[in-house]
Amino acid sequence: MSTDSISRARLADLTARELATFADRHAGSRAAYANADHLFGRVPMTWMNKAAGNFPIYLDKARGSRITDVDGNEFVDFALGDTGAMAGHSPEPVVAAVTARLRNGLATMMPTEDAAVAGAELARRFGLPAWSFALTATDANRWAIRLLRAVTGRSKILVNSYCYHGSVDESLIVVGPDGRGASREGNVGAPVDVTMTSRVAEFNDLAGLERELAYGDVAAVLMEPALTNIGIVLPEDGYLAGVRELTRRYGTYLINDETHTFSAGPGGATAYWGLEPDVVTIGKAIGGGVPVGAYGLSAELAGTLSGRDDLDLVDMGGVGGTLAGNPLSMAATRATLSEVLTEAAFAGMIETATAFADGLVKIIEGYGLPWSVSRLGARVEYRFASPAPRNGTESARGADAALEDFLHVYLANRGVLLTPFHNMALMCPQTTPADVARHHEIFDAALKELV
Repeated sequence: MSTDSISRARLADLTARELATFADRHAGSRAAYANADHLFGRVPMTWMNKAAGNFPIYLDKARGSRITDVDGNEFVDFALGDTGAMAGHSPEPVVAAVTARLRNGLATMMPTEDAAVAGAELARRFGLPAWSFALTATDANRWAIRLLRAVTGRSKILVNSYCYHGSVDESLIVVGPDGRGASREGNVGAPVDVTMTSRVAEFNDLAGLERELAYGDVAAVLMEPALTNIGIVLPEDGYLAGVRELTRRYGTYLINDETHTFSAGPGGATAYWGLEPDVVTIGKAIGGGVPVGAYGLSAELAGTLSGRDDLDLVDMGGVGGTLAGNPLSMAATRATLSEVLTEAAFAGMIETATAFADGLVKIIEGYGLPWSVSRLGARVEYRFASPAPRNGTESARGADAALEDFLHVYLANRGVLLTPFHNMALMCPQTTPADVARHHEIFDAALKELV
């Protein structure tokens, strides 16, 4: 059976039924959303409107792998804040560290010893010796880009089509139908035409990458070692080594954004695949739910930057922020890396994710659906395409918003949450085999009704 052979009328009827159930189960959330007149879009951050049930679920409390909403509904949470809570919700070591810090100063513009410990642990895990902190991975990427433009004297950044690097302006570019770079659909208020600041190549396309690097104006390649936000797209054999060889050949720096690919293991994809980037950027999960971002520099790059007296790295040069490296974020990061997202924790999370992926494959194959399942460490994703997409454009082409929304709201009505942006399930240290079995039971029931 193909996805195209699924009855769209049947899908619409089932979705309407599930939406009615969702509205009944979430009266408190619906009322809170209706009353939020003074929030733009009725939510504190506009992305929260990405909700399959027509309005977002409102949080009461969350702990470990469980969320309880304002209506008293409990959920097994596989979204985990789209990676922000990969350590689990409110892990005890982070709560203890943050609580202690709350009593002793939050915004001082002074360093703490926690920052040095966190930096040393990031250096150990990712193999880059010099680290600096931000409040988000977006800012870490922005600042890394500025540093590498300054060092190289080159103006452009190269990214992969349908990549995800937060709201970095330079990343909102895709490969258009004619094979050339074009602004990503929906790009809001771009300061300039994105092709003036950026170049783009498809993931897994070394020939396309070399073609763009040959212009000689690319300061850095900013990439995820595996695409994640358009569905997981894994690197083909030899691709990442080829990227590193080409960037060195053309005098271009390489930034690995590990914000989502941190799921690959304690040192992210960089350690798991033995990569050698010049810069690593990361955020979300390393703070255990507290806002933080970071970037790490190679010894060569850190030395070059330190020797540049013409660059204002202290005051108004465009790198840094008043609350970056604040005591609260540093306490949370130290606790998360030292006591929560440990090597032992990752081993358990990856074992659970492997079982999740294996079970999904069995269910999908049982219905003869031409879908695929991909896994990156503790992160699992299914796509409405088989074989699995090999680049971002193919992955985007395989999207099916109506089918995705049905599955999401069906799962939510029965107490399971996936990330609202796509069909991603993430494991945290507290995710259990019973949680996986619960998801699979509901997922199988959804497909049985649908097909």
